Amino acid sequence: MSTSPLLEQLIEALRGLPGVGPKSAQRMAYHLLERNREGGLRLAAALKEAVERVGHCQQCRDFSEDKLCATCASGSRERGLLCAVESPADRRVIEHATGYRGLYFVLQGRLSPLDGIGPRELGLDLLARRLAEGEVKELIIATNPTVEGEATAHYLAQLARQFDVRPSRLAHGVPLGGELEYVDRGTLAHAFGSRQEITS
Repeated sequence: MSTSPLLEQLIEALRGLPGVGPKSAQRMAYHLLERNREGGLRLAAALKEAVERVGHCQQCRDFSEDKLCATCASGSRERGLLCAVESPADRRVIEHATGYRGLYFVLQGRLSPLDGIGPRELGLDLLARRLAEGEVKELIIATNPTVEGEATAHYLAQLARQFDVRPSRLAHGVPLGGELEYVDRGTLAHAFGSRQEITS
């Protein structure tokens, strides 16, 4: 059965998105062509413009169309607090789910020597310069609790201490409302090992 080369090209392009397999890509392509060509054109235009115009903030490395993103350019943020996250998605979650009013540093990944990702690829030279300026008093390390995330957190904590900046780490463990019976062994072991004294 022969199909349109342009259709196959569209399906293959959609497969490049994370979590999109061959069937999902085919469904998306057919939907756009059968029912939403106008939406497809809007998607294509938005994607083209974003790819051409969105770069990285020179201060925090988050996505931005300007030299400084809106967060870094804001005069109302608490400049003594800096939160290091792995990705722009992590920054967005923290921003929307918490009352955090400090600044961010987006690593755009985590240390992974096997994948060729070292300190330079994560912009840690830029982070070191920011810490050396003396404005940052606390580095909140919000990397994911994976092997690479923990190694990255350890590296960041050592870097912060070099500049007399207090490193802190997001708490990990038993989720709020969770029951111990259903928590996996790794999470429970980490929570048990990181237990804290009840002070009040």
